[in-house]
Parts: sequence; C-alpha cells; structure tokens
Amino acid sequence: MSSRILLNHIELSRQSIDSVFLNTPQFVCEPLSKWLDLNLILKVETINPIRCFKGRGAEWLISQADQAKEIVCASAGNFGQAVAYSCRKRKLKVSVVASVNANPLKIERMKSLGAEVILCGEDFDAAKTEAKILAQKRNARFVEDSLDIETVEGAGTIALELLAWAQPIDTLVVPLGNGAMINGIATVFRHKSPHTKIIATQAEGAPAMVESWRQNKVINYPSVNTIADGVAVRLPVAQALEDLKGLIDDAWLVDEQAIMEAMKLIHTHAGIVAEPSGALGLAAISKNKNVVKGKNVATIICGGNVTEEQMKKWIG
Repeated sequence: MSSRILLNHIELSRQSIDSVFLNTPQFVCEPLSKWLDLNLILKVETINPIRCFKGRGAEWLISQADQAKEIVCASAGNFGQAVAYSCRKRKLKVSVVASVNANPLKIERMKSLGAEVILCGEDFDAAKTEAKILAQKRNARFVEDSLDIETVEGAGTIALELLAWAQPIDTLVVPLGNGAMINGIATVFRHKSPHTKIIATQAEGAPAMVESWRQNKVINYPSVNTIADGVAVRLPVAQALEDLKGLIDDAWLVDEQAIMEAMKLIHTHAGIVAEPSGALGLAAISKNKNVVKGKNVATIICGGNVTEEQMKKWIG
C-alpha cells in the first residue's frame, strides 16, 4: 500500500526550514551508555528559539501556506510556538488555542512570538475542537500537527541527519504524540536503513496512540493523566494511525516515575534540560535495557520547555 509520506518531499523540505532548526547535535552519551550497557546516541532538538523539534515541520508547512490567510492551530505549547515563529517571519497572523491547563512557560513563549493565544478546554483535544470552530468563524486556515503532511515531512529531516552517524543504528526509540515525528523519521529509516528497529514510546497515562496501533483501530480515551503534556493525546488522528502502519516494530509505554528519573539522568549526565515528553525515549530504553543491551541505540530529546517550578519538582 502506498504512503502519502514521500521521501523526496522530506529531502526537499530542508531547503525551506530555517537553519536554526537543522543539523542539531547528536552524540554518544558515555556515562549513560555505560550505565545502560549499550551505545546511547542522543539527538538533541532543544537548542533553538522554541526549544523543540517542531520548528522543522512548522517551517515547511507555513512556507507552503497561503500568505494572505490567517493561521489557526491547537497546541499543548510546542507546535504553537513553532507555528508562531514561522508566521512571525512571514508577517502572518496566527492564533493558537491551548488548554486552560497548558504549560504557562509555553503560553508566554507563544505570545512573545506574536501569537494570539486563546485558552479553552481542559486538555489538548478539547482545545483542538475549539480551534477548528474558531478557524471556521474567521475564515482562517486550521493547521493540524500530523494531519497536515508538511509537519510530518519536516520532522522527517531529523532522520536524514541521524543517518549520517558513522555506525549503523540498531534501534531508534522515538516519543509518540500525534505521530508527526515518528511517521516522518520512520519513513526515512524504512527507505534508507531498513534493518533499524523503530520503537514508539508513550506515557502510560496517555496511551491512546499506542493502544490504537496495537489494536489496529482508533481508540479514544475520556481523559489523560501524565506530566508529559507534549504527548498527552486522548483522541488519535486517524490519518496519523494510517501513516504509522508498517513503519514501527514495537511500542513501549512508560510510567511517570520512569519519566522523571529519565529527566534527572539527562540533566545529570548530559547537561540537558528535557521536558517530560523529551525524556520519554530514555525512560523507555531504561525500562527495556535488557532488550537492547550492547546495541547502538538512538533517541531524540525532542523538547525542553519546563518552568522553573517544574525544574525544581521534577529535576531538582
């Protein structure tokens, strides 16, 4: 079955993505490698103006958008920052609908990047429903992470950089939210490094995408309960699940304690601040280290937006 995700579009997208989001650091973290008894390669997506990977997809998406039309999106905070950054560059009006419980740091960053931020709904999926209504009222374009193909293609550029690693990557563990990042990355690896095992990871308190993939049907949840707000999806995007078919080898869920421990380990041994979603990969590897013992294992630290209070609470 043919996929809507095209490798040549992923390669083409690099030409439109701001260089500040490209060629991010990737290195072996020796202390964590020794502790896990494997070769751990970290891909760090936090050293940019929005502290996350989503600038890649947003840049490609907004570069292809109608430059005369307002943009509306929903976000837990990181995608909203990315869209706001790209719209500000192009002098486009942008409105972001976020949950009333959204990370305050992310809210302030979206505002500082020029977005109108509207707080509505108890969680991301409730905010997304309101964002669609708002876009219709304003005759604006609603853009959706993982559904708009450009978000997937832009995220796929991470894989093009990982494939420049000198040794073959045996296992790649990728955080899974709505699916844009893993679908883009896994598409590239399936074409260029088919031997690499691709593992998705999600929080136990927000398992909708993983459970939907496992049962091969959309499974909605009434609520989520995790500190990993960036992957706290309870209503999967059906197209993203369709994209996921045939791309991953397994999916691992991790508990809240493992996520917090991974955040501390990343900070202690790599000197990097990772938000809960950004630490999911290490959390999953730590919980399954016997499965990947002795292998070249890579993961993406995909976000680093935490408040001062969260830093003290989760990292110490």
